Amino acid sequence: MRVLITGGAGFIGSHLADALLAQGDQVVILDNLTTGSRANISHIENQIEIHQGDIRNEDLVNNLVKDADLVLHMAAALGVKNIMENTVESVSINFTGSDVVLKAATAHNKRLIIASTSEIYGKNPQQPLNEESDRVVGAPQKIRWTYSDAKALEEAIAHTLHRTHGLKVTTVRFFNTVGPRQTGQYGMVLPRFVKQALKNEDITIYDDGSQSRVFCHVEDAVRAVLALAADDSTIGDYFNVGGVGETTIKELATKIIERTGSQSKLIYVPFTEAYGVGFEDMARRVPDISKVKAKLGWAPTHTLDSIIDSVAAHLKN
Repeated sequence: MRVLITGGAGFIGSHLADALLAQGDQVVILDNLTTGSRANISHIENQIEIHQGDIRNEDLVNNLVKDADLVLHMAAALGVKNIMENTVESVSINFTGSDVVLKAATAHNKRLIIASTSEIYGKNPQQPLNEESDRVVGAPQKIRWTYSDAKALEEAIAHTLHRTHGLKVTTVRFFNTVGPRQTGQYGMVLPRFVKQALKNEDITIYDDGSQSRVFCHVEDAVRAVLALAADDSTIGDYFNVGGVGETTIKELATKIIERTGSQSKLIYVPFTEAYGVGFEDMARRVPDISKVKAKLGWAPTHTLDSIIDSVAAHLKN
């Protein structure tokens, strides 16, 4: 099978490429190499077809989608810091770029998986979050929510095209996916903490660290994506994919210090200092993954300890 991965040099995309090659598929990657990196795919560079380009390039995307059997749309401008600092370009990539991919997949009748996000749910206080949970986001001037807005529109267009034109799409809403190759450059908390701990630097916690998350190892997320892609009964549907075991950010930092044997200390930085005006966060984000479990028999296998250990091992290399 010939599989096109948009954002294939990125964090999740590169792990998908590894898994697809392992099962004998032909892999084609489209990536503009801004948040993605050739280093993520250097070990498989001779086994894949790589196109450096923009998902907003209609001719390029159309030609690549036309020749694919399956399209895994992972390309996105993401990361809180990136969204806050490059808002207009991020919205353009996440909305306009996705629109190009969706229309190409529709025109050529291709099987499509789109990567959505737990950001869809915004700051909904009703936890855990299931696939029918309401979106609760801040005022438009709170630009932190522009990523959520763009991905929500992408989902809406995808499912409209499914209803009106038969687009064979399944949506995956990732919750705090982490693991090797993820960068802390754009605000991702776990690799940033591990990197600081390995250097015995102060670990910087934004706000008071009481906000909580549930982390999912990228290997578990990849298993879910490929299982959903292989099951046509998931077409037209949407699934949360996340881990188990809620932890506060302060608890995460403390555990990372313990697992790495670090001498780091915890320091606290206000959100306004870290991200500037226009940022707000959610107190909790906990996935309800019962739907994907029931559909596929899928469940995460990694613990928070094994996630931390795998990230630390990768950063030491």
